[in-house]
Amino acid sequence: MFLRDNGLSLVVAVLFVVFMIGQTLTGHAQYDEDRRDHGLPASTLGQYLHSGHFLEVTAENWESEFLQMGFYVWLTSFLFQKGSSESKKIGEAMPVDRDPHRSTHKKDAPWPVRKGGWALSIYQYSLSYAFALLFVLSFVLHAMGGARAFSAEQLEHGGHAVTVLGYLATSQFWFESFQNWQSEFLSLTAMVILSIFLRHRGSPESKPVDAPHSETGD
Repeated sequence: MFLRDNGLSLVVAVLFVVFMIGQTLTGHAQYDEDRRDHGLPASTLGQYLHSGHFLEVTAENWESEFLQMGFYVWLTSFLFQKGSSESKKIGEAMPVDRDPHRSTHKKDAPWPVRKGGWALSIYQYSLSYAFALLFVLSFVLHAMGGARAFSAEQLEHGGHAVTVLGYLATSQFWFESFQNWQSEFLSLTAMVILSIFLRHRGSPESKPVDAPHSETGD
């Protein structure tokens, strides 16, 4: 029962762990290869996990994912795409638009709804707020890890270390960010548009297989 009821989150969490281990091991191998090319000794796995290289490549990917999801949650609250399963129905009242202030009496409502006031004001947009916070934290970690990795590279070539703010002013930081951000929004564009014409039976991300292309929403 537990596995059936939580299968989606469990499977994607396991996939995350598997791919995270793969990234860590292959990243460590690449890191040591670069060190050998510069005449430096190999590092332990623990040393690699504390390196700027690991922190930078990990955080810059998390950053783009949280940016994508945060924007998507926000944009889909007021923008539409005719025919897409990813859009709310156009011109129709939807359950997600229901005013939660009218549900403070519901016994099974989340406690912020029952409490009302400031708790409900925050909770009604809490998903976007959470993604925004996760993006900011990942952005900061990307900058910190990138500054550490960039400084190590500069010192190896007789240059000077940079601060986090100094690294934020480099083209390398923004190149790393933009190359990830654009790919995330490309995938969102593909999802929104392809769901107009293509189907996957059984998935809530798809319209029913027999639905017309013009039908909007799931």
